Amino acid sequence: MASAALRDELDCSICLITYTDPVMLRCGHNFCRLCIGRVLDTQDGAGVYSCPECREEYQERPALMRDIALRNLMENILLTPPTPTETGICCTYCVDSAVPAVISCLHCEASLCDKHLRAHSKSPEHVLSEPSTSLEKRKCSVHKKMLEYYCTEDAACICVSCRLDGEHRGHQVEMLDEGSEKKKKKLRNVLQKLMTKREETEERVRSVEERRRKAQEKAAGEAERVTALFTDIRRRLDDLEKRVLSEISRQEKEESLSLSTLIQQLEIKKDELSRKMRHIGELCNMADPLTVLQEPDTGDLCDPEEGGGDEDTGGHDSQPHSVDDLDVAVISDTFRTLCDIISGTINGIYDDPADILLDVTTADNNLLISDDLKTATYKREEQNRLETAERFQIYQVMSSRRFSSGRHYWDVKISRSWSLRVGVCYPSIDRRGYRSYIGDNNKSWCLKMYNNRYSVRHNCIETQIPDNIFNNKVRICLDYEAGQLSFYELCDPIRHLHTFTTTFTEPLYAALSLWAGSVEIRGKGNNWKKP
Repeated sequence: MASAALRDELDCSICLITYTDPVMLRCGHNFCRLCIGRVLDTQDGAGVYSCPECREEYQERPALMRDIALRNLMENILLTPPTPTETGICCTYCVDSAVPAVISCLHCEASLCDKHLRAHSKSPEHVLSEPSTSLEKRKCSVHKKMLEYYCTEDAACICVSCRLDGEHRGHQVEMLDEGSEKKKKKLRNVLQKLMTKREETEERVRSVEERRRKAQEKAAGEAERVTALFTDIRRRLDDLEKRVLSEISRQEKEESLSLSTLIQQLEIKKDELSRKMRHIGELCNMADPLTVLQEPDTGDLCDPEEGGGDEDTGGHDSQPHSVDDLDVAVISDTFRTLCDIISGTINGIYDDPADILLDVTTADNNLLISDDLKTATYKREEQNRLETAERFQIYQVMSSRRFSSGRHYWDVKISRSWSLRVGVCYPSIDRRGYRSYIGDNNKSWCLKMYNNRYSVRHNCIETQIPDNIFNNKVRICLDYEAGQLSFYELCDPIRHLHTFTTTFTEPLYAALSLWAGSVEIRGKGNNWKKP
C-alpha cells in the first residue's frame, strides 16, 4: 500500500501534479516530458542548460531518458486504492490526541479507533462502514435510514424504505458493494483506455518533438549554408570592387600622366608664341625703317598656325583627351560578372538543373514526342504505339528520370496551347480514366493553364493564381526532403506563383498534360529552341 508521502513523491516539481510520461536527466531528477521540454526550450538561447531542481548545468541540450521504473510505480499506485490510515480521519472520541479512525458508525455518526471500536455497541442498528467525514451523506435524506441499495434505473443510492415503500419500489436494485464493484470495473476499463490513449498521445508528442528537432537541425544547416553562400558573395563582390577600382585608378594615372605631358608641351609652345609676339611687337614700334627691313624673314612669325607647329608640340595640337575616353568596358564586364554571381547564387540553392527526358513508353498516342525527348506536341492523329500498362490513355506523359531525394529544378516553355498541366506525380498514378490527370488525385501536383488563366491543383482541390501570367516560360523547383514543390514565372524579375508543402512518400516524376500546342521541357543548359 502506498503512503501519502509516497504519493507526494509522484508529483512533478514543475507542474506540481502527478507525473505524465516521467523522464530523467543525468543528474537523476525526474520531470514530466512536456514540462522539462518547455523549460529546455526557454534555455535554448542562453547557450547553457540547467536542471530546475539542482541547477546542474549542461553545455548541450541534455537527453531525456525515460524512467520506466518510476512510470510503472506511478501507474500501480494510481490503480491502488488508499489504505484507511491514509484517509486523514481521526477517532471522534480520542480528544487528547489525533488517533487514526479505522471505522465509522452510521448510527452514531462517529468515527472510531481500534480501542473505541472494541467498546462500541454491537446491536444491528449500529451499522459500521469505512471511515468517512460526511456520515450524514450515508443516510437517506427522506427516511433517515442507512443507504444500502443502488437503484440501477435511477442511478441513485437508496435505503430499504425507498425500495419497499418509496418512489423506487419495483425498480431493479443492487447492494451498494455489488454496484460499487461494477462501477469500479467500468472505471478501471475507462482508466485503462485513457492510459492507452495517453501513451499514444505521448508517442505522438515524441514523434512531433523528433520532427521539430529535425526541422531545427535542417533550419540550422540551411542557415549555415545560406550564411556561407552570402559570405562567398560578399567576398567575391569585395574582390570585384577592388579590381574595378584598381583598374579605374590605373586608367586615371595613365590619363593624368599623358595629359600632364601634353600640358608641359603646350606651355612650351605658349612661351614660344609669347616670345615671338613680343619680338613682332617691338618691330612694329620701331621708327627706323632700315632696321625693320633688315630683320630676317618673319613669315612664320606672322602666321603661327602654319609651319612646324606640330613639331614643336610633338604632334599634340589636337584637343586634349576627354574624360569620356576612359575605358568603361571593364565596368560593363564587372556588372556582367555581378549578374553571373547573382544568377549562380540563385541556381546554387538547388542542385544542378535536372536533365529531363520524356518517357515515350508512358506517352498517350495523341502526343508526339520529339527525337531529343524534350518536347511533347498534341496531335489529332494517333501515333499507333502499342498499348501497355505503363501508357497513359489520356493526353499525358511522364519523364524517364525519377527524384527520390535532393533539390532539383527544370523549366518548361509553352507554345500555342490553351489548356495544359505541368507538374510531378508518383509512379503509382492511374494510367486510365479522368482521375488519372495530374492534379486530379492524391498522387500528383500541377500548375494548370486553361484559356490563359492559371491555377495550381492537387487531389481535385484547385487554387487560382491571382495575377495573370504573361510569360510562356515556367520554372518548377522540387525539394524532396522538405516536401516542397514550387512554381515560378520566368520573368524579370522571377515571380513566385505557388508552393505545395507535403510529405512525399514515393519517388516523383516530372509529368505534363496538354490538349493543344506543345510543351518544351529543359533542364541542363536550359537552351531553348528557336521558334
